[in-house]
Amino acid sequence: MTSLIVVHPKFDGVWPFAADALHTRWLSEGPAAFLRLATDETRSLGDVVDAPAQVTRMVVLGVPVTERCVEKFAALEEVACQQAYSDEAGDLFRARGVTVYRHNSEGFWGESVSEYALALTLCGLRRIPQLHHQILSDLSPWDYAPADGVGLAGQRGQQYGDDSRFTNGTVAGKRIRIVGAGNIGSRYASFVKMLGADVAAWDPFAAEPAFHRAGSRREFHLDRLVQDAEIFVPMVPLTDSTRGLVTAEHIRALPTGCLVVLATRANICDMPTLRERVLADELALAGDVFDVEPLPLDDPLLGRGNVVHSPHNAGRTVHANERWAGALADQFRPR
Repeated sequence: MTSLIVVHPKFDGVWPFAADALHTRWLSEGPAAFLRLATDETRSLGDVVDAPAQVTRMVVLGVPVTERCVEKFAALEEVACQQAYSDEAGDLFRARGVTVYRHNSEGFWGESVSEYALALTLCGLRRIPQLHHQILSDLSPWDYAPADGVGLAGQRGQQYGDDSRFTNGTVAGKRIRIVGAGNIGSRYASFVKMLGADVAAWDPFAAEPAFHRAGSRREFHLDRLVQDAEIFVPMVPLTDSTRGLVTAEHIRALPTGCLVVLATRANICDMPTLRERVLADELALAGDVFDVEPLPLDDPLLGRGNVVHSPHNAGRTVHANERWAGALADQFRPR
């Protein structure tokens, strides 16, 4: 045995397809042992692996590692350990001269989240989820006839079911303003640019090629980015430096009727102010992430005509799991 993957079901609970995808990748290169532990297994790595001295490369997923464990893997050359946000196990292996690999970014779910954000945008523009839910119990959405049979300019008419109070219709021609030009923001920008939107993005840390690749105009001032947004999309990760990055003043500066799309983290925005404007029917919201999760069943954001909501599931597709595994496997030396 030279290659080994050890996975605990608690890791499967976070990345349910990743371990098997990694095993399939290694099997394409040669023999690779795979050990999935029992759900109630609490022993450390050195106590669950038979013949640890024969392992030369290994991936450890959700299994505790001690210094005594490391000593048992005398022939180990390469390892990757996934233990929540800690790299303690990696430090132990490094101290023994083993090459340790870790994920360098979160790019593996960039495609899934950016595509989901595009779907949220389309659903927010056309009110697709609200209409779907309504026609399950109500025939009125099928009736486009104006009140009293008299057509009124700008009101409901034949096959027109959008809400004219908010940004609606096609992506084409819309002023879409994005905070962030990283893995997710740049992909989303390229999608909406392809559909004909006028795209501008603000990201003081992104290199110029990130904007060129996405086809977006670079805006150097966040204060200016929000001023003419028809669709506003904050797309940066939540860190100490980005929490509240989009301030109450920025939210208040968004034009009335603007659609706000939340697909990465909600608390990069001043959520009390965003909630206030959404509940006042001044802004529309399409969100997969919220300031309180899960949203309580009595949360006033639920069930509103100007809100699309889903339960924080944009990122973890099968494809994202496979990319997670591939990004890890790529770091190991070829066999």
